[in-house]
Amino acid sequence: MAKLRFQELRPVFVLLCFLFFVLRLGIFVAADDQSSESLKDDGYDFGVTEEDQIGDNSTARGGAYAAPNSVAMDQERSELCNTDMSSFLPPPYNNISNMVCRPVWNTFLLRYQKKEDNVVTFILSAVYTTGWVAMGFSKDGRMVGSSAMVGWFNRKGQARIKEYYLQGTRPSQVIEDAGELDLTKVPPAVVINGAMIYLAFQAKFEKPLASQPIILAFGTRFPNHFRLSSHDDKTTVLFDFTAGSASRAHVNPGQMKKNHGVLGTLAWGLFLPVGAIVARYLKHKDPLWYYLHAGVQFLGFLLGLANVVLGQQLYNKIDANIPSHRGIGIFALTLSILQILAFFLRPKKDAKIRKYWNWYHHWFGRIALFFGVFNIVWGIHLGAAGVSWKIGFGFLITTILVTVIILETLSWLRGSERTTPPPETFQMNPF
Repeated sequence: MAKLRFQELRPVFVLLCFLFFVLRLGIFVAADDQSSESLKDDGYDFGVTEEDQIGDNSTARGGAYAAPNSVAMDQERSELCNTDMSSFLPPPYNNISNMVCRPVWNTFLLRYQKKEDNVVTFILSAVYTTGWVAMGFSKDGRMVGSSAMVGWFNRKGQARIKEYYLQGTRPSQVIEDAGELDLTKVPPAVVINGAMIYLAFQAKFEKPLASQPIILAFGTRFPNHFRLSSHDDKTTVLFDFTAGSASRAHVNPGQMKKNHGVLGTLAWGLFLPVGAIVARYLKHKDPLWYYLHAGVQFLGFLLGLANVVLGQQLYNKIDANIPSHRGIGIFALTLSILQILAFFLRPKKDAKIRKYWNWYHHWFGRIALFFGVFNIVWGIHLGAAGVSWKIGFGFLITTILVTVIILETLSWLRGSERTTPPPETFQMNPF
């Protein structure tokens, strides 16, 4: 009897161990990265994320900010492009003629000169008060993998300009004095003239520079020991260095990412686990448990299917390179499809193969739940979704875990009462 009871409880022990592991993993991930703006800005510490947009009418609280209206902006840009830079820029930047000058975003102006040996001189200018200003070069319009020149003046008024490489999404992965720009021996420079800051640098490219995704950003807080603060505003433009024009890089997929996370959490973190709980602990409410189980699981399957479809669209939109998250999601969806097929192929209770069908249905469902919940935790970590998502999902998992423990305890107590034999009564032999 004890052995039989252990075999019945073994799946519950496995589920409890898994939920405990997921909860602990979520806690460790939350402690690892606590960026306050990671969800809003997609986890990137400076510059633009996949949420890049061009916003010529946006206004910031400080740093580099926009002109009040388009007419005044056009007039100011025209005047600024005619500024004589020979009086304040260091050589050789003060002696370069025939530079192309184009407005790129807000008060940001980009001057450049191309040479025959694929050497390009850049001078980026913008209205400046405090903090830093950056110009990055991206291969695909995204921040990860891009290199940026960042300039600022510290609290002592000392000029600083450095190249940074964005290796990943965490602040610790924004690496100073690193990057893929092939800077020439001409030292870069950063200068303030009036209300404008000027970043000047020179780089050599493997081939003539044509259409290039450019990342522009600024932050109003000073870098701390050369570690950049979060940006206050940002954009990505596709700049054509042949025609001297800028256009929008791509649209904002930020809301799509949030929807993807919400659908996954509802499917694999709520409805499908609840459906499994109904099947295990409400069988004494026959046939109510069956209809509840089938209905809740089918709803969870539809949400999971929509989640994978939306994830595939998002994957193509931002050109993501996260095969682990994608592969686990498709694998979990495949198992859930097999579960739906099992529903339509369910044999009768007295069929000889019914026990094999039960084994298949139970364990394939548990494996699908395992990978589904794990993939939510993994996706929150990869997307740098922020502490609020980690705490919220941790609370959901904890609630399910406590519910399973309570229901399993009650089920075990009821089972013990049924299996306890009645006490023997003493009868006297009659005379």
